[in-house]
Amino acid sequence: MDLSKVLEQLRRELVHLDAAILSLEQLQVKTKRRGRPGRAAPEPLKARPNPRTGRFRARRGQVNE
Repeated sequence: MDLSKVLEQLRRELVHLDAAILSLEQLQVKTKRRGRPGRAAPEPLKARPNPRTGRFRARRGQVNE
């Protein structure tokens, strides 16, 4: 076995391991936050007018049908 080839392969392996360690460390920092930042609570739904009431018909111009 050629020693220079083994050293080159180990150095490439070291670069890959350093990248993997760095990405895992960044992932660990990101997972400390919880929740959904920047999202507001949803607004409550507004009550829809009942089409059978006189008030709704008066707004639509359908008072006496």
